[in-house]
Amino acid sequence: MTTLKRGRYIARLAETPDDLTAAQRLRHLCFHGGEGLDADRFDEICAHILVEEVATGRPVCCFRFLPLSHGAEIDRSYSAQYYELSRLRSFAGPMVELGRFCIHPQVKDPDILRVAWGAMTGYVDEHGVELLFGCSSFKGTEADQYLDAFTVLRDRHIAPKRWLPRVKAPRVFRFAQLLRRKPDAKLAMLRMPPLLRTYLLMGGWVSDHAVVDDQMNTLHVFTGLEIRAIPPARKKLLRAVAG
Repeated sequence: MTTLKRGRYIARLAETPDDLTAAQRLRHLCFHGGEGLDADRFDEICAHILVEEVATGRPVCCFRFLPLSHGAEIDRSYSAQYYELSRLRSFAGPMVELGRFCIHPQVKDPDILRVAWGAMTGYVDEHGVELLFGCSSFKGTEADQYLDAFTVLRDRHIAPKRWLPRVKAPRVFRFAQLLRRKPDAKLAMLRMPPLLRTYLLMGGWVSDHAVVDDQMNTLHVFTGLEIRAIPPARKKLLRAVAG
């Protein structure tokens, strides 16, 4: 991916140990709060993207990519720790796992997400990626505040059966089985994490259960986006940002 500069922000690949430390520091602030480094064994095998303020160089967003040649490598992914993904082993094309996506909690600017997706689009096009996947996280481990969002996921966005992840984690919220209610669509969108909301607008799908992740203090759903399924108009918009 080449460097992408749009307005007040620039997205670029992390190239030095200091770049990776900056990403890990931002991740810790977003996921755990306060000073520290959020790091794991996957950092060494991933490409890391930083979105920074042009004027100050301050990181305001980061995420990482784990490229896989095809579905037979799916068990190498971070997500495979929490989801039984054997159905995806038959996926024939190149795949990328998007992980540890976060935006600085004190910066509220929708342009950050646009620049991040522009960077993702550039990477996907450059590497011929056919499936983008990962864990989309809801903050906290209590599902009650997100019931409308989970009901919308159940009604509209469950993965096709041929790719549907099975349960693997010891603690899960089986929203597709348990919820029997009519959702407040407006409230559902307000409760939906921005990254997941964007996935869904592009035709993404999710697992039928959420994993309760006490270590990260999140509820997360497996999320997949087949690139060929993105509506042409939205592809055009993304490529306009990426270009």
